[in-house]
Amino acid sequence: GMSGGIDSALVLELAVRALGAKNILAIAMPYRESSPLSLELAQQGADKAGCEFSVIDISPLADAYFAQHPELGEGDTEAARLRRGNVFSRLRMTALYDQSAAVNGLVFGTSNKTELLLGYGTQHGDMASAINPIGDLYKSQVVALSRHLGVPSAIIDRPPSADLWQGQTDEEELGFSYDAVDALLYAIVEQRLSNNELLEKGFEQSFIDLINLRVQRNQYKRRPPLIAKVTGRTVNLDYRYARDWGT
Repeated sequence: GMSGGIDSALVLELAVRALGAKNILAIAMPYRESSPLSLELAQQGADKAGCEFSVIDISPLADAYFAQHPELGEGDTEAARLRRGNVFSRLRMTALYDQSAAVNGLVFGTSNKTELLLGYGTQHGDMASAINPIGDLYKSQVVALSRHLGVPSAIIDRPPSADLWQGQTDEEELGFSYDAVDALLYAIVEQRLSNNELLEKGFEQSFIDLINLRVQRNQYKRRPPLIAKVTGRTVNLDYRYARDWGT
């Protein structure tokens, strides 16, 4: 799925390098209020990669649902915008999985490590995929690798946005910059620094608490659904294959 942003552009670049352009289908799925620049940059990324590019307009699908829920389609509250954004994200994933079935392919994920840790994504929407090449890369690492691999600068330099509503940007919605949160997450996750050590490095206690809470509260997005345990061997708990491929 091509959004016109850096994450999907980098995933496309990696996929083409690994599998060859002829084996990759890039799909843009705009809504009628999406930024025209998003579609333009998605096309630009696909052209550079040399792969097939397709556009699926999700407007009729989304509008049909919004027509049944006017408070959602017309509402301008934060809750309504969030719900609308989740609808867009899940419709796009529905289209991607259907198209992957049509070509007997796999859906590539485009959520980076920063987004996964913060839960900044839609469950069963943009967070769903069969394989995610950048899920262990922080946003700042995504930027650095994109520059190294030659992702178009117009995509790299564009302010990150999920393009879920007009004028939306990631950092404005999150309330902090990716550079700031990446530095803290790296210190917490990779360096395993204690709270006192984080303070000594100059992080504010309020910021530490905010990020720790957000990571904890969004753990549910990073794990399979909870299953009520009834038997002695429950799927994903007591009963797990050592490997998931046949021999």
